[in-house]
Amino acid sequence: MDWQCTGLRWPEASGGPALGWRKGTRTRASALAYGTEFGLRAAGERRCAGARGHACPLGAVVPAHSTGGRCPECGRLDRAHSVAADTIPDDPRTYRVYLAWFGTGMVKVGITAEGRGAARLREQGAVVFSWLGRGPLMAARRVEELLRAALGVPDRIPYARKRAVRAELPDEAVRAAEVAELYGKAAALEGGGWPEALERLPFEAVDHAGIFGLGAVSAPGRAVTGLADGGTVAGLLVAAAGPDLHLDTGADGVVVLDTRLMTGWTLAAAGADAGVSVPAVALGGGAAQDGLF
Repeated sequence: MDWQCTGLRWPEASGGPALGWRKGTRTRASALAYGTEFGLRAAGERRCAGARGHACPLGAVVPAHSTGGRCPECGRLDRAHSVAADTIPDDPRTYRVYLAWFGTGMVKVGITAEGRGAARLREQGAVVFSWLGRGPLMAARRVEELLRAALGVPDRIPYARKRAVRAELPDEAVRAAEVAELYGKAAALEGGGWPEALERLPFEAVDHAGIFGLGAVSAPGRAVTGLADGGTVAGLLVAAAGPDLHLDTGADGVVVLDTRLMTGWTLAAAGADAGVSVPAVALGGGAAQDGLF
């Protein structure tokens, strides 16, 4: 059995990006550094990534373009244990409600298990965020719904929209101010449906632009839509955000690789000059994207 890539990870301890790998019940991570060469070559067929830490019992082949990377059975198993799908309302863990900013006019509300820290925000590609409150799962859910109903704050933003604005971010102070304004409006709702079980947390804007390497990143011209047997994706790693790697390929400009497309493939190293020989689409050209909150 070969090591299977499990996508991009944002370990809270180190802060920087890492690629996750699994082989049976064994896992490991490969730390990534900006300014270094990155290259891969896919081989064979793409197999289901499994669910909840378990390998797919069928070893099913899955489509190259799917960012889920799971067969229907494993997909159902994964959703059956998903907090986002409201399938475990009696979860005893403490949750945090957050406000996440992805670009001008793009702020969402969401929740994450307190034990995960800011990892969930980095996985979504949130450029700025602030905690709003903490408490039991259902109290956190009620605040999430309150902000949607009273302030029109969404709990999902299409991933293609997040990606499209990363190279044209306003100054850090402007980013923080937009989150602070929404935090103030949310705070004003206390007493009007805010559950007593949810503890209010003070405003503190946490900016991830530096961690993502977005300070001087050029606007990407293309995005990979799927790997293929023998296909390569290679370049200089210049930035990473959410599940995306931004690779400077030289003459072909910056190409984005969604690492969710890597799951289930057998991958080998390729030189940085191997270029991109897998299907890709010009950004804004209608590439299909699964949602990533």
